[in-house]
Amino acid sequence: MISIGTIGLIKGITTFDASKGARLATYAARCVENEILMYFRSQRKSSQDVSLSDYIETGADGAALSLMDVVSEDEDLLERVSNRETARELLQAVDRCLTDQERQVIVMRYGLGGRAPCRQREVAQAIGISRSYVSRIEKRALEKLKQALDGP
Repeated sequence: MISIGTIGLIKGITTFDASKGARLATYAARCVENEILMYFRSQRKSSQDVSLSDYIETGADGAALSLMDVVSEDEDLLERVSNRETARELLQAVDRCLTDQERQVIVMRYGLGGRAPCRQREVAQAIGISRSYVSRIEKRALEKLKQALDGP
């Protein structure tokens, strides 16, 4: 934690601009806090990662069985079929559940239909709304899609 906080402090001091009217202590404290929060978020994302080389059991002959041994068979084929099915269900849910504006935001943000994904700022400029409104629309649309795909 001390190392992470120190990194935040260094970033704060490096990026501090006195002409903006903020005090160094206030600015640096926010930088330290943000760095610690980013560290916790990154830990949460990687906490559920599973390695293919992890052993899941030991056979009767004493040989260890890894996850890779189990999933290596036809992994590519199964993954491609699963991805196509998921994409088809998602596109159907986008058409069925979302308003025109929500659909437009989701299609642009995630690059559906063969398009390149756009940043919130780019979507906001294209539609003529604020970036924060794009964020709210996106959040609402994703919640609708999650409910549609998870079922009642």
